[in-house]
Amino acid sequence: MNKTRSSRRDFLKVSALAGLGASAARISTPSAAAQDVATEPVTLPSGIVIKGDVSVTRPRPAGQQPVHDLTTQPLDKVRVGVIGLHRGMAHVDACLKIEFCEVVAVCDVFDDRAKNAANECEKAGAKAPAIYSGTEHIWEKMVERDDLDVVYIATPWSWHVPMALGAMEHGKHAFVEVAAAVTVDDCWKLVDTSERTRRHCVLLENCCYGENEMFVLNMAREGVFGDLTHAECAYLHDLRGVLFSLGTEGDWRRDYHWQYNGNLYPTHGLGPVAQYLGLGRGDQLHYLVSMSSPEKSLTKYRDEVKPNGGRHAQEKYLCGDMNTSIIKTVLGRTIMIQHDVVSPRPYSRINALYGTGGTFFDYPERLAINDPKPYGLKSKGPDEWLEGEDMKQMRDKFTHPLWRKLRERAEGAGHGGMDFVINWNNLHRLHKGQTPDSVVYDAAAWSSIIELSSKSVATGSVPVPMPDFGRGIWQSLSPLGIAGKEPSES
Repeated sequence: MNKTRSSRRDFLKVSALAGLGASAARISTPSAAAQDVATEPVTLPSGIVIKGDVSVTRPRPAGQQPVHDLTTQPLDKVRVGVIGLHRGMAHVDACLKIEFCEVVAVCDVFDDRAKNAANECEKAGAKAPAIYSGTEHIWEKMVERDDLDVVYIATPWSWHVPMALGAMEHGKHAFVEVAAAVTVDDCWKLVDTSERTRRHCVLLENCCYGENEMFVLNMAREGVFGDLTHAECAYLHDLRGVLFSLGTEGDWRRDYHWQYNGNLYPTHGLGPVAQYLGLGRGDQLHYLVSMSSPEKSLTKYRDEVKPNGGRHAQEKYLCGDMNTSIIKTVLGRTIMIQHDVVSPRPYSRINALYGTGGTFFDYPERLAINDPKPYGLKSKGPDEWLEGEDMKQMRDKFTHPLWRKLRERAEGAGHGGMDFVINWNNLHRLHKGQTPDSVVYDAAAWSSIIELSSKSVATGSVPVPMPDFGRGIWQSLSPLGIAGKEPSES
């Protein structure tokens, strides 16, 4: 089976599309009314103003070059510093288990967290890292060090952009937790700084490295799904208790529920889907339409439970319980992406992929194949989900090579092992001087959904065009080839 069949076919479609000229391009462009709305500033009920130029692709500043293929000097040891030692401890733990990585410095506003991280390094037999703690801006001292290659940023969202910019300005690669930025303007700051400094800005989207996600990615590259047409993804996670938990991310994450009404956390769902579809690499996000349900559940929970002694009684939440956005790509494919963290329900990212050759749905995992015969399956046909031995056979054949390599080492790591896999893969790329799978254009495109979906909701679900953060580079690229080779062979 030709694993490049689908990607080559899509690339030819892109080439044909590019050659049609301006008149044909207008066919797949949002209406003139939508374009007019997109150029007007929008003031949300929270008072936040979304600029009128959020959909505009900004020209590349003079002297800057794309970083989609940026390679760097190979490193015997990748020296890292970690800012934010709540979520960041997962990265510290992973780094301690990677032989070509060294934790040089740790940083947190809380002294006890920083000291605990340093102690964990010593317990693992590593040299004690330098400690930076006690003030909000102590991280600025850490990124000035000349013995760091990578700065991990695992802090509240409002700090992601200034810390990433600071790291890159001081010659370090920035590994940023999700989302990389909240506003489109900040997404452009990350893009321009990465290009100007020639440092990577990598989004730590661990869900791209889940076993199921990599299984689907491998099947997509091997042509199992045929021509890809549609995907569905989400972040559906009951976080009501977390949002009111003092001393945790609830201290700041709940704030976004009264600031924005859109998809507040898009990248866990969109990241894997973007890689399946080759977004930014042969296809491109084109425009989105977004709508939100009423806001009910967070207020109801607050009023009934009265968390923290009722201190939140006067808060007014803006974000609807369920946000649903539909994205159209340049090749005409569609993506449904949802966000709901306040309804009582089991966890799901949906993780669905449709094509002419088959369909995959997750939670629980289900796979249907248009023609089971080439795979030697017992399934009767496309109108039933594969079960038992059939599913095991597909697993045996299409489990991603990276998971085969790292499964034992990833056992016990956070989020079903994906935390170790993403860290190993990103650090291994730098160790070899190679380009990471995910670069700043992905971080910007996936994160931009927060503000773009909010603008669509605020304007009555008018289509909102999406900026091209890579400034056209997607037209000359093929989909990510991670599924075909081990990272060491790439």
